[in-house]
Amino acid sequence: MRRIIPVLALLILLAAKETAGPRPLLRAHAHNDYEHTRPLADALDQGFCSVEADIHVIQGHLLVAHDPRELRPERTLQALYLDPLKKRIAENGGRVYRDGPSVTLMIDVKSDAAQSYASLKEALRPYVAMLTVFRGDTTEPGAITIVISGNRDRATMAGEAVRTAALDGKLEDLDAAPPPPASLVPWVSGAWKKSFTWKGEGAIGVEDAAKLKALVAKAHAQKRLIRFWDIPDREAVWKTLAEAGVDLINTDDLPGLAKFLNDAK
Repeated sequence: MRRIIPVLALLILLAAKETAGPRPLLRAHAHNDYEHTRPLADALDQGFCSVEADIHVIQGHLLVAHDPRELRPERTLQALYLDPLKKRIAENGGRVYRDGPSVTLMIDVKSDAAQSYASLKEALRPYVAMLTVFRGDTTEPGAITIVISGNRDRATMAGEAVRTAALDGKLEDLDAAPPPPASLVPWVSGAWKKSFTWKGEGAIGVEDAAKLKALVAKAHAQKRLIRFWDIPDREAVWKTLAEAGVDLINTDDLPGLAKFLNDAK
């Protein structure tokens, strides 16, 4: 009997660990998530808290793809992201990860900004109960936070008293006078290659390191997160970004970044 009890205890612990799922990784951003074998599911299995989907709005339908030639009628934002997220949230007590943080769905708009935003707003109405709501300068966190990138209808969004989406800002927003409210632009993104010369080989140069530190400090002083896209997707770069305080690390290598972040905890 003495031998059986420890074995049963171990099995219970292992089962509990499996039920708990992966550790939520606040810094992990799945770039072009829809290109993975299982859109959304692959990222969530690794604990990612931010996923990116490109959309083209065709006759009111929000179709997910990078290029128009890749569009398929069944690959809608609802089918690939909103409906699976709604189901998972219902199963997990109101969160994507049980007792976990808000998860960001970044929507990169590839079609006309104004028409796309109008269609997106309408499409989000059935999901409002799970969404973060922005009211003026206040933010009411929900299970999912929508951030719009690409072709942004910034003027319309800035004029709305209540929104269920925020904007992915640009690095130039950090120097705007006056700066946009953080409730409208909660994070800023920039192309790595436009700001830095380092390609992840050897140590980052002094000038690049100083510029990176300054950009992170400026974003954080304005209560914004910061992200860089088109980074060299390798561990040396992830380490440098993490140490510099970059909030969201862009990757196509989901298991690689997840392992790096989990090993670094």
